[in-house]
Order: sequence, then C-alpha cells, then structure tokens
Amino acid sequence: MLDLTKPHWLAAYTKPRNEKKVYERLVEAGYETYLPLQRTQKQWSDRKKWVEEPLLRSYIFIKITEKQYYQALTIPGLVRYVTFEGKAAPIPEKQIDALKLFMGEQFDVEVTDEVFEPGQPISITLGKLSGFEGEVVKHKGKKKVIIRLNHITHSILVTLPKEHIAPRTKPLK
Repeated sequence: MLDLTKPHWLAAYTKPRNEKKVYERLVEAGYETYLPLQRTQKQWSDRKKWVEEPLLRSYIFIKITEKQYYQALTIPGLVRYVTFEGKAAPIPEKQIDALKLFMGEQFDVEVTDEVFEPGQPISITLGKLSGFEGEVVKHKGKKKVIIRLNHITHSILVTLPKEHIAPRTKPLK
C-alpha cells in the first residue's frame, strides 16, 4: 500500500464516458480533483459544435491521503486507481502542474500512447512553461516537444516555437 500520510496525486480509471460526472461527484465529496479538458469541434450531420472533452479518456486525477484512499473508490463511476506492480502510482505534483499549464496555454496539445525512442533533451526557456523539460520528437511530420506521463503510460506532445526551447546537456530524469 502506498504511504499517503500526506496527500498525493493519483490517477484513477473511470467508467467510459463518465469522466465529467465522476469529477463533479468527487468535487461534491470534497476531494481535490483535476480533469484536463480540451475543446474540440464535433461534426454532426446537420451542424458543427464546439465541445469540451477529456484530454485523457477514462482517466481522472485525485489528490488524496491514505485515509481517503478507499473512501474515494465508493464514488459512483470511479473504477480503480492506476497501479504499478500492484501499488497505486503517485503522480509527481510537478507533472500535474505541467499538465495544468499546458491546458491553460493556447498550445497545440496532443495526447498519445505511442512509444517514442529518446530524442534530444530540451529545456523550455520562455513562456509560462519555462523550466520544464522534455525532448524533441518528430510526429506526423512536425517537430514537437514531448513530456512523458510515465505513471499512466501516456505522453503529451506540444508544439512550441523554436525560440522557446534550448538544448540540454544532462539527460532527463
């Protein structure tokens, strides 16, 4: 069992297409919760409409203590925590903060579960993301910066202007 004497962010699975409902229920129950949403345009036969969809389908982030670990699982629609070797995998606060920053900026953000070979490590030097680290990758013919969310086996691809990044000499942690 994970030592959660102080609150840690955990990723949890939700029932399919229940992310927003689970988010509302967790907030109503008093949990600190994060559900990254992105605006996308949907095409119906008679119209187009902008909708907010979860960035990571069937995932939600919740900051809890050991005491709250099992209580949170009683929330309808919350299935289980994301685990690694049978134990809940805490998400570093820095990764949640980075995700919040990415979602708050007007960057071209894309989520993928594609596995990338390590590329050139970079540091983001300008803008609100200054200080974050990643690596340069080529994806669908475009140069992008990748930030890995190792605990949930997803990566975030962000397109940044060249002047916002600089090469790193040390490998990423």
